[in-house]
Amino acid sequence: MEREELDARLSEMNRQAELGGGQARIDKQHAQGKLTARERVDALLDPGTFVEIGRFVTHDCVDFGMEQQKILGDGVVTGHGRIDGRLVYVFAQDFTVFGGSLSAAHARKVCKIMDLAMRNGAPVFGLNDSGGARIQEGVASLGGYADIFLRNTLASGVVPQISAILGPCAGGAVYSPAITDFIAMVEGTSYMFVTGPDVIKTVTHEIVSKEDLGGADTHNSVSGVAHFQVPDEKAMFALLRELLSYIPQNNLEEAPPRPTDDPHDRATPELVELVPTNPNRPYDIKELIAAIADEQRFLEVASGYAQNIVVGFLRLGGRSVGVVANQPNMLAGCLDVNSSIKAARFVRFCDAFNIPLLTLVDVPGFLPGTAQEYGGIIKHGAKLLYAFAEATVPKVTLITRKAYGGAYDVMNSKHIRADLNFAFPTAEIAVMGAEGAVNILYRRELATSPDPEQARKGKVEQYRERFANPYDAASKGYIDAVIRPEHTRRVLVDAFDSLEGKRDQNPPRKHGNIPL
Repeated sequence: MEREELDARLSEMNRQAELGGGQARIDKQHAQGKLTARERVDALLDPGTFVEIGRFVTHDCVDFGMEQQKILGDGVVTGHGRIDGRLVYVFAQDFTVFGGSLSAAHARKVCKIMDLAMRNGAPVFGLNDSGGARIQEGVASLGGYADIFLRNTLASGVVPQISAILGPCAGGAVYSPAITDFIAMVEGTSYMFVTGPDVIKTVTHEIVSKEDLGGADTHNSVSGVAHFQVPDEKAMFALLRELLSYIPQNNLEEAPPRPTDDPHDRATPELVELVPTNPNRPYDIKELIAAIADEQRFLEVASGYAQNIVVGFLRLGGRSVGVVANQPNMLAGCLDVNSSIKAARFVRFCDAFNIPLLTLVDVPGFLPGTAQEYGGIIKHGAKLLYAFAEATVPKVTLITRKAYGGAYDVMNSKHIRADLNFAFPTAEIAVMGAEGAVNILYRRELATSPDPEQARKGKVEQYRERFANPYDAASKGYIDAVIRPEHTRRVLVDAFDSLEGKRDQNPPRKHGNIPL
């Protein structure tokens, strides 16, 4: 065969591979407001950096006439490229080819990418758009999913894994994203569910739409399965690139610093009036987070779920920091089942990938009630306690106002290895609030008083003077410094600078047994 013929054959093979399921299906994909797999890869990566692997792979199924239906690439585009110059691995399912369904060959391509990512210590991005297992292949397809799940598990805490849901994701297909570190969904075009609306109608007689069952809003606000939702795919890839900027390549590295012109000692006078002296008045903790962050930039994670706690990433003096903060604007900042789970998972991610933790505390306790007790608040609250206690990254805590009861301990207190603990003058660190404490401590005295209400007010003031302040804890060394709100950014930047060389480790073990 002449060189011209060889070149022509290669060109034709490349053309076929790039066409995927054909122009008609590409047009249908575009009509639904969705990009193709290759367009998505190009949108995610730095221009011209994508190197494809496995372009000519095809399935080996011979049942149901499948031997006559072979398409190059077999429904998934795989390879590596760069984001802001950093090596990443990516697989993008191609819905134009057999609905993006997973075959054994498709799974082998994904597994190869994940294996390479592990060997080279680089993040993995999964761009999911699939109808699920390829029915024609039976157990071989199911085995392919399990092969991927195993790699997701082994890669967890070793290299970052980020999932973008860009279309349907059903049945076994949902479990691979569920094991990854972050899930982002597109409003209106992406879905996740174990069983679809038709099956649910048959089995339980419930009637529910795909959107209500497993759409972006459902999983970002009701179930907590997803961590981000975006209006369209353009916003998705901008989000993924920004998210990566806060995260290191692997568990042996640190997140890349980003130079900033924001002075590390910039005063934050807006915080002087932000935190009310009245412990019952709410305020928005996100205003405090924005005030201290470089360029006031904060990337919130799971913003629509368990809103009584806020988690996400900011930079302090160019350094990536994970934030966990009680939100007084929602349920008074109480910890409950959902917020405990949300925060615990975020803390463990940060610890796995060497991202320092900043904890902002204004917590009156755990949310009371039968719903919480029956829902397992003891077990789930212990997850957050376990996560903070286990973490060995630099840990800094700032108590802005209330820190009551067991919730004080759980929220990264000095007693569970926080490195530096600060408090505003408005901080109240006690077993419980003054009103509740007085009712218990002086129950008999108040019952026999000629003016119980006036006596109670006097006792409340005495209790607040004695305990509702940060100085008793500071006298015992549980608070390292009481700081002025206007000095917050400087104090925190200096604190993390001083902890840059921290070395700490847990006892040797296979793994702990977190209360799942």
